[in-house]
Amino acid sequence: MKGFKDFLMQGNLVELATAVIMAGAFGKVVEAFTKIIMDLIAMVAGSEPNFDAVNIAGLNVGVFITALVSFVMIAAVVYFLVIKPYQTIKEAADARLNAQKDEEAPAPTTDELLAEIRDLLKTRA
Repeated sequence: MKGFKDFLMQGNLVELATAVIMAGAFGKVVEAFTKIIMDLIAMVAGSEPNFDAVNIAGLNVGVFITALVSFVMIAAVVYFLVIKPYQTIKEAADARLNAQKDEEAPAPTTDELLAEIRDLLKTRA
């Protein structure tokens, strides 16, 4: 029983559960945004894109095509509204961090430290 309790209380499990909950909530936001895009397409085209009735050789592939179009739209929303801004912010933060590292004086070498100690000892004598 203790092992099971330890398993449940691991940081990884809690982080994973949090990620799943956040992903579910974010999925609803992306779906709502995709619905807005579909409504805009419907306003321009006169009707919302729906391929559910498409049949090829007696097979109803329309449902698959509709799901595929929806997936591509959701992937585009996630890429352009989440991934791309995240990459831009991360690159800027990395650039600032690298600039700060470059500004810092390099640590003295062992030879430089020994020479400084030698010079200090000379001035004391």
